[in-house]
Amino acid sequence: MSLVLEHETPPLREDETGAIRVGNSRVLLEVVIRAFQDGASPESIVQRYSTLSLSDVYSTIGYYLRHQNTVEAYLNHREDLAESVQQRLSSVQPDLNLIRSRLLAQQQY
Repeated sequence: MSLVLEHETPPLREDETGAIRVGNSRVLLEVVIRAFQDGASPESIVQRYSTLSLSDVYSTIGYYLRHQNTVEAYLNHREDLAESVQQRLSSVQPDLNLIRSRLLAQQQY
């Protein structure tokens, strides 16, 4: 019996917003990679995110390990994007501490 070696593409897809998702799930690439970097095993990642398959997580981690610079650049871009969204939200959202203080003051009266 001979083993047939096949070229497999990573189980990654880009959604309509430009985010990379793992397998057929809605789980983001950055979630899987950051969990792996924090010491989580592929099995524990699948336990946390039940929509992931174990083979997809292993393939994703393998892809990351083979293309670390490219994936890290993507992850850094996503973090920058998240930070800019957070700043925009903070600029249009009222200070919740002020609202909380006012509500507590009204509650005391």
